[in-house]
Amino acid sequence: MNAMPCSTCDNAADCLCPKQTCPNHGNCRACVIKRRTTDSLPYCLFPDNGGDKSNRHHYEVLKQRFEGSQ
Repeated sequence: MNAMPCSTCDNAADCLCPKQTCPNHGNCRACVIKRRTTDSLPYCLFPDNGGDKSNRHHYEVLKQRFEGSQ
């Protein structure tokens, strides 16, 4: 997989992921492709994850957020 930053992504220099050594750091497209095969979300889409990037945890956080606002 190409580890070069995505040339069409203006935010590559501002990547939110704390894993600076990841070969996909700053390469949004490669990160999303990798995450499609796992049960997790890219950090940039779910930065307040408390270390748990699983889809299940994301669902629980959203459920609490929207049920709590009613």
